[in-house]
Amino acid sequence: MPGTRFWFGLMAVLLLCASAGGAWAQASNAGPARPRPVQRPAPTQNQQPQQDESAASAPLVRPGVPALPQQNLESLDLENALYLDLEYGRVVIKMHPELAPKHVARIKELVREGFYDGNVFHRVIDGFMAQTGDPTGTGTGGSGKNIPAEFNDGKHVRGALGMARAANINSADSQFFIVLEDSHFLDGQYTYWGEVVSGMEFVDRIRRGDPNENGSVPYPDRVVRIQVAADAVKAGDKGPAPAKPAEGN
Repeated sequence: MPGTRFWFGLMAVLLLCASAGGAWAQASNAGPARPRPVQRPAPTQNQQPQQDESAASAPLVRPGVPALPQQNLESLDLENALYLDLEYGRVVIKMHPELAPKHVARIKELVREGFYDGNVFHRVIDGFMAQTGDPTGTGTGGSGKNIPAEFNDGKHVRGALGMARAANINSADSQFFIVLEDSHFLDGQYTYWGEVVSGMEFVDRIRRGDPNENGSVPYPDRVVRIQVAADAVKAGDKGPAPAKPAEGN
């Protein structure tokens, strides 16, 4: 018969396995993970570089990041465009129903319900992406309705919008992310559904999170409001609003 030491050892192994399984389940709901390049260590879900606490909670302006190419907003299909209002100004998003029709349809449905209004940017990793769309602000919530994956040829370059998901490729719900810098390793792994065509400078000012906490933001910025552009115009909205002056100006 095995001795007492054997049984204590077996129990310790089982507890360790259970703990590891719980950690994996939590990470699987965190959205896209960034791999570590050979020459430039970058945040991943399990290991993050150190970041000053004050920098994690302060707005970050990135003058060195190239601006997006200018696009003619007058040619936008307003039924497939969004006005994303942040504290800093308005972001205009062009959706791509030709690439991800189910995602675009569901996002418009949620927008028209006011689902996204007031949601925080709960996970923001500098040089990677800013994630929102969880009404609980924890990264584990959603609308309760999954969207089947629609992987396509869209590229996750700066300003692209993709849908967050867990390990199951068909687990996308309401959470989405805006790419801050080119992240081609996400191509074909997450559903690309839109792109920022105006106001990326306001996205750049969203508070960054703590890389040691998987990008969790201590004092997050919020979505003020999202509207389908066609609805906004019908209601008398005249389009992109003036930028809010930066603090200290």
